[in-house]
Amino acid sequence: MTKKLGTKKLGAILPDLSPLRSSREFRLLWVQGLVTNFGSFMAMIALPLQIKDLTESPLAVGAMGAVELVPLVIFGLYGGALADAVDRRKVILLTEAGLGLLAVILLVNALLPEPLLWPLYVVAAGVSALAGLQRPALDSLMARIVPHDQLTAAAALNALRWQLGAIAGPSLAGLVVAYAGHGPAYGVTILGFAVSVLLCLRLSPAPAAHDAEAPSLRGIVEGARYAWSRPVLLGTYAIDLAAMFFAFPNTIFPFLADDLNAEWSLGLMYAAGSVGSVVLSLTSGWTSRVRRHGLFVVFGAAGWGLAITAAGWFSNIWVVLVCLGFAGAGDMLSGLGRSTIWNQTIPEELRGRLAGIEVLSYSVGPQLGQIRAGTMAGWTGTRPAIWSGGLACLASVGLLAAVLPKLVTYDSETDEDALRRRAQKEAATATTA
Repeated sequence: MTKKLGTKKLGAILPDLSPLRSSREFRLLWVQGLVTNFGSFMAMIALPLQIKDLTESPLAVGAMGAVELVPLVIFGLYGGALADAVDRRKVILLTEAGLGLLAVILLVNALLPEPLLWPLYVVAAGVSALAGLQRPALDSLMARIVPHDQLTAAAALNALRWQLGAIAGPSLAGLVVAYAGHGPAYGVTILGFAVSVLLCLRLSPAPAAHDAEAPSLRGIVEGARYAWSRPVLLGTYAIDLAAMFFAFPNTIFPFLADDLNAEWSLGLMYAAGSVGSVVLSLTSGWTSRVRRHGLFVVFGAAGWGLAITAAGWFSNIWVVLVCLGFAGAGDMLSGLGRSTIWNQTIPEELRGRLAGIEVLSYSVGPQLGQIRAGTMAGWTGTRPAIWSGGLACLASVGLLAAVLPKLVTYDSETDEDALRRRAQKEAATATTA
């Protein structure tokens, strides 16, 4: 009896694997994402490191955010409309192939006797554009292939997959770049995208509805109006934007490592947040039983801001790494809440366009945060740029929670939009059966 009770308690904590068991498409996308994330994080770390090596300027590294911002906004919104109008599988497949080609450009440039700076910014802009096109198709596919009552579990598993790549990729990238140069890191990225394309070819078609309109500005505006009419959605977007704008210091980690006389710790800095996220993911079984997902968003973002404040304040490298780990756990909790609310409440016919807006909410913030962090570090120094941003994050999250109370009171069992979406999903399943 004691053994059974212990197993039951452990099962209540460990991740809920139901989506992996119930959906072949989810299994394929999970493995594909694990492979491509590992390679992408290799390049994500190698690219700013290469810019730092070529310029020794925090402003030059932070400028990556400015270069990536406009393509992300334009193609993220268009990608959302595209996901509602065409086969989402084709969008995912073609953009993965395009990202692989951009990695080839990085490799060729790294192998030059004197690597050029401008191709790095061009590729960064290209990656941002393709990611903007792809993410709405990926995100909007989840609500279609995963049962309604498994959406929180699917969000936790997707986050776990992403974070595994975020831990292994940066940690290995720091070592590879230090001992072998930037080229091998880009080579691993190319290999990852090649495997990803092969896995995407096995996905089933995911066509748009028969009456879907072609991508248009009018369709994008329609999605934006729907988002604006939903205070709960506005709260998820606004809190994430504020948290990332004020407290996303990743781009200046190379300079923080220098300030702390711990250059060896750079890869660990990039990976620490992911470690915290993985710990939360591995103990996320309880989240499938929670109904108040808006509280996840608020408390997670506040925890992120508090931990980033501490990471900028303390000077002991091990304390800083622990703080970054707690920050990652807070971000993970907030992300679970956002993803669940989006997938539980947004109707299928608007899923792609709202996914495009979601891409902006969780991608534009970090891009702007890179600009803010790099600029502030140039003016005030690295550590003040970090802890002041964390404090601003805390203040903004508190203010937004106060002015958008419907996010705080969101309940998946009583929210009208969540109940309507559940009924639509059940009706579609019954018709298919």
